[in-house]
Amino acid sequence: MSDAFDGLAGVLWDMDGTLLDSEKMWDVAVRELSLHLGGPMTEETRLKTIGASSANALGVIFDALGLDRDPAALAEAKEWMFTRVEELFGDGIPWRPGAHDALRTVRAHGLRSALVTNTERRLTERALETLGRHHFDHSVCGDEVPAGKPHPDPYLRGAELLGLDPSQCLAIEDSPTGAASAQAAGCVVLIVPCEIAVADGPGRVFRDSLEGLTGSGLAEVWAQRSGVRL
Repeated sequence: MSDAFDGLAGVLWDMDGTLLDSEKMWDVAVRELSLHLGGPMTEETRLKTIGASSANALGVIFDALGLDRDPAALAEAKEWMFTRVEELFGDGIPWRPGAHDALRTVRAHGLRSALVTNTERRLTERALETLGRHHFDHSVCGDEVPAGKPHPDPYLRGAELLGLDPSQCLAIEDSPTGAASAQAAGCVVLIVPCEIAVADGPGRVFRDSLEGLTGSGLAEVWAQRSGVRL
């Protein structure tokens, strides 16, 4: 690995909205679920579900509809939502711009790599058929940690699996929820917004897209760790 990376040893990738343009599929599923449960979803509610774990997203939907968080009802709603997302994934999941090449760039430069997602293993396995398991040394899913994003647990686990300290890792995210998780874990965060804006802040670097992210570009991202927008 080149000295140009100056301490960067691993990349921790978010999935939905960062590598795959799957948020649009989740949008269909959660809106249809809301109707199934009793009413249309507002834009405010939808924004609160972006990047959330399934448990948190379902809680937001139930609260918005004035429904009791009955465990059996939540479990039934989760199964309905997951089945619908599986159907949508079955039609093919599009990549986010530049994401496939960015994965290959990280591998080509000898950096360790892990997928860190709030999506549960059941659906992540389907998505990995598109992503390619060979791009990752490990993967961490929302149902494999004590608490999902925005808590730091997913990124702490990702770094641990790679045998790294979080400070040696660059997390690549698209949402406020994911950025908060990665930052709380101690990672530097590259933010490539997808559906909603993410606030500037120390330790956050911004790009409009993953397109054109070469090895030298990755080194430049790592060098800019004070909220500079590239």
